[in-house]
Amino acid sequence: MLLAIDIGNTNITLGLYAGDQLGPRWRLATDHQRMADEYGIMLISLFQHAGLTPAQVGSIALASVVPPLTSTFEQACQAYLGRAPFVVDAGVKTGVRVKYDDPKQVGADRVVDAAAVQKLYGGPACVVDLGTATTFDAISAEGDYLGGALAPGITIAADALFQRTAKLPKVDLQRPPAAIGRNTVHALQSGLMFGYVGLVEGMVTRFRAELGPKMKVIATGGLASLIAQETSCIDIIAPWLTLDGLKIIWELNHK
Repeated sequence: MLLAIDIGNTNITLGLYAGDQLGPRWRLATDHQRMADEYGIMLISLFQHAGLTPAQVGSIALASVVPPLTSTFEQACQAYLGRAPFVVDAGVKTGVRVKYDDPKQVGADRVVDAAAVQKLYGGPACVVDLGTATTFDAISAEGDYLGGALAPGITIAADALFQRTAKLPKVDLQRPPAAIGRNTVHALQSGLMFGYVGLVEGMVTRFRAELGPKMKVIATGGLASLIAQETSCIDIIAPWLTLDGLKIIWELNHK
C-alpha cells in the first residue's frame, strides 16, 4: 500500500491506497511541538484502529508546506514504518508545467493539486482550497499551473475578529438562520459564512472570465463541504485532492 501524507498549516491529512483502491483517510491537527516519536506513535495507532500493520505500507509519498515538520515526519516514517518517504519538492517530476514567475514560490500542495486535477478532471479548472488560507489556483486546458489568488482563511478571519475586538465572541463556523443576524453570534456567522461564499463566487467569476466558460470549479480543504452547500458555483467537492495528487506523482516517479 501507498501512504500519502499532506502536511498543511492547520491540518495533516493522510490516506492509504492499495493500487487504485482507496483505503482509510485521516485528518489530524498540525502541531509544530510534537516530536518524531509522537507522530510515529500516532501513525501506528491509526493503522491499528483500521486493522492494519505498518508492514503493509510499501511506499510513502509526502508533501509539506511546513518545513520543520517535513524532517519530523521523515524521521517518524523511517523509525516507525521502516522506510523513508518520497518527498515532493523542487526537482521532482510532477507532470505539471508551472507558469509562475518564480516556480519555487509555489507551494508543493498547489502543484500536487494541479497534478490531481490534470489527471482526474482535466482543465481549464479553478481549484478553491478552503483551509488555513483560502486559495484559488488556475489550471489551464493543457494542465499547466498558471497562478492564482490568496486570501485569509475563514478560521483566520474568525480568530482575528475575536482577538482584535473587545466584545465580539468566538463562534462556531456554521450556517446562521438568515443572512440578517438578529444577535451577535448569528451576525458573525453570517458575515463569515456568507461573506466567504461571496468571495468564492466573485473570484470564480473573475477566473472564468480569464480561463473561459468551460472552466471547472473544484473545492478542496477542510471547509470545502461547508461552503459548497451554500453556492452553485462549485462543480466538484474533492476533500482529499492533495492525497490523490500525491499518489499520481508517486506513480509518475516510480514507473
